[in-house]
Amino acid sequence: MNTARNHARPTALITGASVGIGYELAKVFARSGYDLVLVARDQEKLKQVALECNGLGARSRIVPKDLSVPGAPQEIFDELAKDGVQVDVLVNNAGFGTHGPFAQIDCDADLRLLQVNIVALTHLTKLFLRDMLGRRHGKILNVASMAAFQPGPLMATYYASKAYVLHFSEAVAQEVAGYGIVVTALCPGPVKTEFFKRAGIEGSRLFHGGAMDAAAVALAGYHGLMGGRRLVIPGASNKLLRLASRLAPRRLTIWSAAKLNEVH
Repeated sequence: MNTARNHARPTALITGASVGIGYELAKVFARSGYDLVLVARDQEKLKQVALECNGLGARSRIVPKDLSVPGAPQEIFDELAKDGVQVDVLVNNAGFGTHGPFAQIDCDADLRLLQVNIVALTHLTKLFLRDMLGRRHGKILNVASMAAFQPGPLMATYYASKAYVLHFSEAVAQEVAGYGIVVTALCPGPVKTEFFKRAGIEGSRLFHGGAMDAAAVALAGYHGLMGGRRLVIPGASNKLLRLASRLAPRRLTIWSAAKLNEVH
């Protein structure tokens, strides 16, 4: 990827870009006139995504990194800074879930989840937001979840991590509102991705209750970000669920989440 800023195309950095929502977002940004920095663990998948996005007009750079490693965000930032790559849009999409009673889940798995879903997202935002503030221009899309709006028994750390992403995004959005920076939280419900398989919940009611297409979620997130929205909830049913969760007794919503997360 030629990193010289001698053309009009801005650059979007997307984490978790090899599959699911991240992959679909990469294509959306490529079609919309952006060059790309694609981050994920799987180098071979990243190469395939980069080739596809290049075919859509983007110039793509791959950065194979495991965001569960604490130093990865700084390494990404330093590599791009060294090569003079200016990131105009940061998309923090990487994330995963664990499933089961909290006390029984492998501790290392939950700690990796928190590192990816919370710490790496925060670190990347800190690093790239400072440059955006200096330019008084930039956008950040943080992928949260409908899980952000309530506790989730049997997926306790995942739900809690997404609550952090939502609240963090809304707070930072308010702080930078007067500096030409947009921060958007994308809160999808169940999506047809590898998430359910990795979390081990393909047999749950949540999985079989209907999932949105990842491409539709990515497009909603992109348009919300470009429209300056702080919160994007794709799908009419998810908007109704959010309203219901606010009106229903909290113990009922927690009980309902536990039932949805049960695997049969």
